[in-house]
Amino acid sequence: MNSRTLRAGRLQLRSRAIEFAPWPMLMGIINVTPDSFSDGGRYFDPGAAIARGVQLAAEGAALLDVGGESTRPYSDPVSPEEELRRVVPVIRGLSRQLKVPISVDTSKAIVARAAIDAGAEMINDVTALTGDPAMIALARETGVGLCAMHMQGTPQTMQNNPTYTNVLAEVAQFLLHRRDTLEAAGISRDRICLDPGIGFGKTHEQNVELMRRAGDLHSLGCPLLVGHSRKGFLGKLIGSNEADRSNATLGAALALARQGIQILRVHDVGPLREALAAYWACGGASTAGEASCDARNLG
Repeated sequence: MNSRTLRAGRLQLRSRAIEFAPWPMLMGIINVTPDSFSDGGRYFDPGAAIARGVQLAAEGAALLDVGGESTRPYSDPVSPEEELRRVVPVIRGLSRQLKVPISVDTSKAIVARAAIDAGAEMINDVTALTGDPAMIALARETGVGLCAMHMQGTPQTMQNNPTYTNVLAEVAQFLLHRRDTLEAAGISRDRICLDPGIGFGKTHEQNVELMRRAGDLHSLGCPLLVGHSRKGFLGKLIGSNEADRSNATLGAALALARQGIQILRVHDVGPLREALAAYWACGGASTAGEASCDARNLG
């Protein structure tokens, strides 16, 4: 890999390709759960979840990410049967109403297969396709797009004293290994995007460091997806864990936009789209057209 690598400009999904502009594409979050950290229960009813997806698409979401199992710290796993019951009707309903591509947020191959049959174009897996041995074969067979995320531990253990010698270097090495593993299994690189896993097995300081240097991960040669929306480290940055984190989410998103991050996974699509439009019109520009260093030697 060259020490200066161009930012990836394309992601192939199951039946279409996404071409990235210089500014970020917005992925709207639809949590079909009773216990997600920010909006758990609001869209647990399938009708409410479908209506939310339609709203997010109207506000400018270019992707919709539907999940039926909370992965907040110390959350309890749900059975495949329950996860299927939650997500499949929502994905089927959205795919019939919208042209916006749908991603399924799951680490279970049986759920991913049913979601793909219902219309999903992408798998967003917080275990980076390590949680279910059948997931890689399913991804290869169906030709969907993939997002592989870094997480230290599991949702049940990840915030029990997360430890790194160098968080950026270690996250980069993990994502590099997963990219190479997926490619070796027959999944082309243009179907893979990578996520540093903000809030998944990281301290406040480690989250901030990853946010500040997320653009260095362009050297991995895949589109980058960052999901920082409303997360706890933002509360610490603004001095209150109880405060609304929406404005902090916007501010952090502009920093990610400046680094050329291709996809932002967010709850509030409309305000962020407007903020990005104003930012770009008033001189905001990416500093990450080229990566600054090789992922194998990040320090």
